[in-house]
Amino acid sequence: MGYELRAVIAEDGLLRGVARDVAGARVVGLRQGLSLVPMTDELVNTVAGGGGVEVLGFRRLSAGFERLLAGWSVAGSLAYVEAEHFGGVGEERAVVWAGGGLVLGPLDAPVKRWFSRPAGPVSQALRRLGARRRRGGDEFDAVGLDRHRWTDDWAASGAG
Repeated sequence: MGYELRAVIAEDGLLRGVARDVAGARVVGLRQGLSLVPMTDELVNTVAGGGGVEVLGFRRLSAGFERLLAGWSVAGSLAYVEAEHFGGVGEERAVVWAGGGLVLGPLDAPVKRWFSRPAGPVSQALRRLGARRRRGGDEFDAVGLDRHRWTDDWAASGAG
C-alpha cells in the first residue's frame, strides 16, 4: 500500500489563525492538540506565488513558501513534512521553524522497509511540536497521521 503526505503541522490554534487568510487552506484536526494543512497542488501554487525554486531538499517547498512558514513561526512552532511510501520503500522529509527561523532540520531519510518511524524525520518533527508517542507506537500514529493515506484525502476531510 502507498502513503503520500505533504502538509504543514502545528498547534491547532496557531495553524487556524495563520491559515485563515490563505485561499484554499483547509485545517484538519489531529490528536494531541495538533492540526495539519494538507498541501494540495492548488494550495502549493497559491503559496508559492505561481512558482519558485524548491529549497531545503523538499519537492514542494519553494523559497516563497519557506519565507511564509518562517513568518508564521514567529507565533509558534510549526513543521513542514513530506512522506512518500510505496511497497515498503520511500522517503520522509521534515523541517521545523520557531521564532522566525529553522530549529530542526531539514531532516531526510530514505525508507527501505516499513519505516521504523520513532527515529524518522516526521516523528522527530512531531516530537519537537510536543507530540508524545504511546507505548509500542510512534508520534506519527499517536497524532493520527495514519488516518488517511493521501494528501488529497486529508484535504477532503478538512474543516476549511
